[in-house]
Amino acid sequence: MRIRFSIFLLTVAISCSSPQSENKEESKLSGNPIFEGWYADPEGIVFGDEYWIYPTFSAAFEDQLHFDAFSSKDLVTWEKHERILDNTAITWARQAMWAPAAIEKDGKYYLFFAANDPLTPERPGYDPKNDINHFGGIGVAVADSPAGPFKDLLGKPLLSDFHNGAQPIDQFVFKDIDGTHYFFYGGWGHCNIGKLNSNFTGFEPWEDGELFHEITPEGYVEGPFMFLRNGVYYLMWSEGGWTNDSYKVAYAMADKATGPYRRIGTILEADTTIATGAGHNSVIQKPGTDEWYMVYHRRPIPNEGRDHRVTCIDVMEFNEDGTIKPIKMTFEGVEANPIEKRPK
Repeated sequence: MRIRFSIFLLTVAISCSSPQSENKEESKLSGNPIFEGWYADPEGIVFGDEYWIYPTFSAAFEDQLHFDAFSSKDLVTWEKHERILDNTAITWARQAMWAPAAIEKDGKYYLFFAANDPLTPERPGYDPKNDINHFGGIGVAVADSPAGPFKDLLGKPLLSDFHNGAQPIDQFVFKDIDGTHYFFYGGWGHCNIGKLNSNFTGFEPWEDGELFHEITPEGYVEGPFMFLRNGVYYLMWSEGGWTNDSYKVAYAMADKATGPYRRIGTILEADTTIATGAGHNSVIQKPGTDEWYMVYHRRPIPNEGRDHRVTCIDVMEFNEDGTIKPIKMTFEGVEANPIEKRPK
């Protein structure tokens, strides 16, 4: 009897613990940061049935000469793809490769990025005797896989000139519903928009002959990102200073990709109970759903270094009028949310 009773108790224990284990697995969270290491300026995108994030390797300018990528089937478990692109492939990049942006076109994967932090003579820090900041801008690399390896498409910057006062950095490529690939970019408080040509080797002029039009919204500093939801175009950007706690994310809404954009307000900023310096974001939509996530970097507390930034993800939700609810930064992150495979 004692043996039978012991077996009974063991059976009950197993039957009671199994659902708890399953529930724990189902509610598994990504945590924030979502992967180890100093990474910033994360570009989130979906390729097939996988989530991808392309961040800046956050280090001193002289060490910031490669990109890693991260992929996930469920937003929780991330696989690291090391050195998908570095300065051995981009020979004109001498320092500070950062802010990658990825997109797929015709079975090829393109990675746009900034390099060299080009300055103009009137800017602080410009040194006429040191040409490291005299040349650079936005480059583009191409690969057969989102994990690379990527190679330089042009052997030179795609964009190195200054237009409308915008430093050629912090680019984002947005494919509109008509197939047009709009090119948003700009630092130093100016945001420009252009149209990429069909092979991403240059730009198509606007009707007035100009390559770029300025669309700078109120408060804009850098880091533009665009997405489309329910016929509304959302332009997001970062405000404040990237090296300090004033960094934050704001956004505007418009009826078309070219604007005009009306600033709505800020939706992500420092929270001294969690992290500071939150900004330079992107947005991921789970395909076929109205489920959205903000991917961004922030500075842990305490923070002891300018480049101590980590990549995080939190849920992004909307009000009934289409405006975005303020993003709640968390340590928990998001729940697992796999993408269903779609028929080819």
